[in-house]
Amino acid sequence: MSDQNVRNAGFTSSGIKEGSLASSVMSREAREFGGGVRSGGPTSTLQEMGAKGSTHSSGFTSSGITSGSRASQMMSEEARSHGGGIPRGGTTSTVLSISMGGKGGKR
Repeated sequence: MSDQNVRNAGFTSSGIKEGSLASSVMSREAREFGGGVRSGGPTSTLQEMGAKGSTHSSGFTSSGITSGSRASQMMSEEARSHGGGIPRGGTTSTVLSISMGGKGGKR
């Protein structure tokens, strides 16, 4: 289900769907980072996973993050770089939210 949630959000194998949640996430991230989206950020991570259909196999499931997965490693790295917490709108929280069918931390 999590892979389908990512595709439904507009992260598809043919790119980001116009007018979708994905385009909103990309636009917000581009504004925050001076006009571009960063490698390893929410947009690039979700687009890669949406194109490959690998969200669930990476450990981002509709039930949460799977222990010992790439997702748990990503979450740990992000928490360490932010003083122990996961920032709202960060890569981990956005990918998990969309994988679970949410709005991706949209403000």
